[in-house]
Amino acid sequence: MLEVGTVVRHGGREWKVAGLETATACGPRVWLADPHEADALAVFDLTALLSAPSFELSGARPRLRVPQTGLLSTVSEEQRRRAFSIERHVREVETGWAVPGGDGPVDPRYDPGRTTLAERERAKAEELQSQGWENVSRATVRRWRTRYRTGGVWALVPKRRGSTLLDQADPRVVEALRALLLKEALRSRSRGWKKRMRTQTEWWLEEQHGTGAVEVPAKSTFNKLLSAVEASLALQGTVTQRRARASRPQPPFKPTLALRPGELVMLDSTPLDALVVLDDGVVGRLELTAALDVATRSSCGVLRPAGSKLTDVSVLLAQMMTPAVMRPGWPACLSMAASVLPHERLVALDERLKDAAARPVIMPETVVVDQGKIFVSPATRAACESLGISLQPVPPANGPAKAPVERYFGSVVSQFCQWLPGHTGSHVGERGSKIEQEPLHTVAEIQALWEEFLVHWHHRPHEGLRHPLMPKKALSPNQMWAALLPVAGYVPVPLSSDDFVELLPVRWQAITDTGIRFDYRTYDSDVLNKHRGQDSGVTAHGGLWEVHHNPYDPVRIWVRLPEGFREVPWIHATSVGLPFTHHVWEHICKTVARTASRDDHEAELALALNDFLKRAAGKGRLSAPERRIVAKSRAAGAVPVPEGGLDVLGVSPLSFGLAGVFLEPDSQDETVPDQDADEDAAFLEEEAAPEAQLGSSILTDTNLEQDQWLP
Repeated sequence: MLEVGTVVRHGGREWKVAGLETATACGPRVWLADPHEADALAVFDLTALLSAPSFELSGARPRLRVPQTGLLSTVSEEQRRRAFSIERHVREVETGWAVPGGDGPVDPRYDPGRTTLAERERAKAEELQSQGWENVSRATVRRWRTRYRTGGVWALVPKRRGSTLLDQADPRVVEALRALLLKEALRSRSRGWKKRMRTQTEWWLEEQHGTGAVEVPAKSTFNKLLSAVEASLALQGTVTQRRARASRPQPPFKPTLALRPGELVMLDSTPLDALVVLDDGVVGRLELTAALDVATRSSCGVLRPAGSKLTDVSVLLAQMMTPAVMRPGWPACLSMAASVLPHERLVALDERLKDAAARPVIMPETVVVDQGKIFVSPATRAACESLGISLQPVPPANGPAKAPVERYFGSVVSQFCQWLPGHTGSHVGERGSKIEQEPLHTVAEIQALWEEFLVHWHHRPHEGLRHPLMPKKALSPNQMWAALLPVAGYVPVPLSSDDFVELLPVRWQAITDTGIRFDYRTYDSDVLNKHRGQDSGVTAHGGLWEVHHNPYDPVRIWVRLPEGFREVPWIHATSVGLPFTHHVWEHICKTVARTASRDDHEAELALALNDFLKRAAGKGRLSAPERRIVAKSRAAGAVPVPEGGLDVLGVSPLSFGLAGVFLEPDSQDETVPDQDADEDAAFLEEEAAPEAQLGSSILTDTNLEQDQWLP
C-alpha cells in the first residue's frame, strides 16, 4: 500500500513517500524524499510513477510478468517447461505460493512470516536437489530470482554462453579500426591490404594513447578482428558499396513528400551508359543532366559530351518552365491535345501549349542539388535567384538525400540505355568486349531518341504516384499533373530575352577605352561610350561590370548597364564566317603563338579560327586532335557540319540552345581581371589594331528579337 512513510525504489534509488496530493488540476501527485539526502525532493505524477518499469515497493511481492510468448516459441518444449517450472519455484521462495493469488496453507519452509529469505533460498535448493536437479545451490536460486525480476520467464531459459571476437578484443583497438575504416570509406578510398591497416592502427593508437600503451594483436588475430569490424560496420563489398553505406544517414527514414508541381525539383548528372559516334568515327559517351519534379515525377534532361565540363543547368530550368514542342515525325498520340491533360483549358491560359507535346510545364520552387561545383557555383545560385527559385544543397556524399533522381537514373538505364547498341553497363565488369564495333548511334540520333523517350516517360505509370481517392492505381506523370492542376493551378511563365540572359554564366569585367576584354577576345560597341573607365557601383566586385556570356556563341556578350542588358559584339566577328564554341577557341589559343601586340595577336587568332572552321566544314584536312575538338563542338551544336552532312542537334545556334551552359567551375561568376594586363609593356603601348577601331561599327544589327529567344 502506498502511503506516507512507505519506502519505494525508483530510478535505481531508494525513496520515502513524503506526501500525497489527490485533488490537483493535473491529477494525483506523490512527493518522494531521499532518506539519505535531506534536500533531495521530487514530485511525480502518480499514474506515471506506478507505470514506470523501475518502480517497486520495498519488500513487496514482485510484480507479475507476462511470459514472452514470441521468444519462448523459439526454444524447445523441454526448455519452456523447465523455465515455467523455475518460475513457480522462484515465486514460492518470494511469496510462499507457487501460483500467484494462491490460497490454502503455506509450506512452513517458505512462509515469509516465519523464515528469512536466505532460509527460503537454502530450503528451495535442498528440495530441488532431493528431486534430482543437478548443480542447484542457494546461489543458483538467488540468480534465478535476479534474472526473473529483470527479464521474466525468458531470462530463465538457459542460453549458450560465449563472446564474439569484438567482445574479447581491446576496446581501444576496436575504436581505432572503426575510426580508420569510416575515414577511408568517406574519402572514397580503398582500405588497402590488411598489413597496411595494421600499421595505421599502430600509428593511431600511439597518437591517441601514447607509445606502447596499447598492444596491437598478433597478425592472424588482427586480420580476424579487422574482418569482424568491417562486418559490424557493413563496409564489406566493393568500394562503391562501402562508400554508399558509410555516407548513409542514420535511420529512421521518411519519404520525400511534395504536394504540388514544382514544390521540390531535384537536379543531378550522370554519364550515359552507352557509346555514341561523335564525328569522323570518334567514339565517346554523353553526359545526362536531369531535373525531376518529385510531386509528378516529370523530368527533363540535357545530353552533352562527357568530359566537356559544361552543365546545362540554365537550359534545364528553362526547359521545365516552357512547353515541349512536338517534333516532326512524332505520332499525334504524343501531343498534349491527345493526352489526359486538360488541353483546351490550358491553351486558353497559355497559347504556347497549342502545339505542345504531352509533358507537364513545371515552375520550380525549390531545387535540390548535390555538392558538385557546377551545382553550387555562384552562377547557378544567381540563375536560381533571378527566377525566384530556392537552391538547397544536400550534405556531401549523401545519395539518399536525393533518392528520387538517383532512382530515375536507374530507370533511364533499364528503359533507355540498355536497349541501345554500345550499352556499357554500370561498370567494366558488365561491359561487352567489342561494344565499340557495334553499329553505334550518332549524337543526333541519340538526341532524337532521348526527346521521344522523355515524352513516353510522362505517359508511363509510376508506382510512386498515387491519388488519395485511387490508392491502388499507379498514375503517370501526366495524370498526376492533371490531378494536381485543379489544386495548385497553372500560371504561365513566359521567359523574355532578359530572362535567358540572366541564366547565362556571369563574369565581372572592366569597361576600358578598348571595350571589354577576356579570354583573348575584345568586345566593343558604342553603347559602352558613356561607361568607359567608369565605376559600376557594385562595391562587392570592385566597381566592375556584370557581363553575361554564352560559351556556345562567343561572338557576343551582354552587359548590365543602368538602362538594362545591352548586347556587345566581338570586334573580329566579321572575320569569322562560321559559328564556334569555346572548345574551338581554347584550341586555337593553345596552337597560335603570340608574336605581336595583343591586338595583333587577337587578329591572328581570329584568322586562324576562321581557317580552322573552314577546314572543319569539309574544305581541308584535320589532325586527330582537331577532329576530337570538332566532334565535341558539333555535339554541342555550334560547329557547322560539312555540306550535305547531318546537323547533330537539328536546331540553329541561336535557338533555344542559346539559353546557356556554364563554364568550368573554377571560372564561373568570378571577378576576372584583364588577362593581358601583366604582359610586356612594349605591347601595351602600341596602337590598337585596325579591327579595334572598327569594333563600334560592326554587327550593329545583330541584336536578337524576343521571338528568336523564345522556344
